[in-house]
Amino acid sequence: GAQAIAAMAYGTDSVPRCDKIFGPGNAWVTAAKQRVSADPHGAAIDLPAGPSEVLVLADDAADPEYIAADLLAQAEHSPDAQALLVTDSAAQAQRVGREIAVQVGDLSRREILVSSVANIRLIVAPDLATAVAIANRHAPEHLIVQVREPRAWLDRIQHAGAIFLGAWSPESVGDYCGGPNHTLPTYGYARAYSGLGLEDFQKRISVQELTRQGLASLAPATIALARMEGLDAHAQAVLRRLKALP
Repeated sequence: GAQAIAAMAYGTDSVPRCDKIFGPGNAWVTAAKQRVSADPHGAAIDLPAGPSEVLVLADDAADPEYIAADLLAQAEHSPDAQALLVTDSAAQAQRVGREIAVQVGDLSRREILVSSVANIRLIVAPDLATAVAIANRHAPEHLIVQVREPRAWLDRIQHAGAIFLGAWSPESVGDYCGGPNHTLPTYGYARAYSGLGLEDFQKRISVQELTRQGLASLAPATIALARMEGLDAHAQAVLRRLKALP
């Protein structure tokens, strides 16, 4: 993965270099993408995306079977996958913990799950508002909201790569066929990045063409701002043209 990133960023004898690299990956791929994007001779990237993360917000009414399944669905990705539950119910956290222990025995990726399940965290908050604040602070790649009125909390969620509302919205569907692109920011980058979209494949170039009258109209503001910054050459580029105007 990381070698492929380098090949795309710098090119090889048979692979031309590219201007921008897209797509998720493991920790090594994400690190390689960030390295090449910081190099002037490298390539731009879409966003840091990987390894995978999920945070489940749940109250005492949520089904612990569903919560455990969602946590394990993320945990089976890789040993360093991150799966968190934040709930306002200590009893719910205990139920989910027991359910994880039951469900993991039926799963096939045991070598990965031995490590990743050990990293699952079940966090008890004093109330749902605090739980949401924790989620916003963490800015997870995937945020699953399994509470009594999930949409009522939506406006309070500020930072997440993608949000899955309610008991019938597993993140697995988003992985494969839910609709939006599933390349999403990890490591808390959801505070600054959105998930991959069509606009990421587009590049904009602005074009300005002033008439003589247009320059005369904008000249006073341009000159004043240039002089405020002590940039005399900026002002002169306008003033010299003003001399040619009638």
